[in-house]
Amino acid sequence: MYDPTHFENLKVAFENRIYDLDNIDGLITIVNRADLTDYAVLSRELSMKFTLTGQPDVTAEVVLAASLEDLAGEILEIPDATPGCSIGLRFYKRVHDITVQCGQIREALYAVWENDIELTQTLSFEYGEEASGYLNCIEVKFKTKISEDNMKEVVPFLDHVLKSLELLNDI
Repeated sequence: MYDPTHFENLKVAFENRIYDLDNIDGLITIVNRADLTDYAVLSRELSMKFTLTGQPDVTAEVVLAASLEDLAGEILEIPDATPGCSIGLRFYKRVHDITVQCGQIREALYAVWENDIELTQTLSFEYGEEASGYLNCIEVKFKTKISEDNMKEVVPFLDHVLKSLELLNDI
């Protein structure tokens, strides 16, 4: 009998809760969704982008991924394997005062996520449009993998994402 992987079960949990936040609760608006299989490296990735309802200036992207090593360790029940999924976030926000706003973003996200994250901010602009500000891609990486054992943490995790969106909209 087919036994779904950690990735498949977590994917369903994240999709269900994110769609509920959009369709039932009306707190967010989903703007994109991608469910990818990379056949070159045999990995899986789910990406869902959304904004707070009525606040389209900051976008959140939740990324759930499983590598070949993660999937094989689980499916083949390799004894010393530690299967699971990586989870990450990306936020997209326009900034005008890099020094001030990037510092505020860093402080706000560490206040929400504490020391469980690695934070990177990458600024870009379209040539000729520098005066309109920079697009800040704020990448949040978590230090540990998640598995089905973390299923009850999906709702609190997404609550933290919503809190992060609120804070980023205020910066």
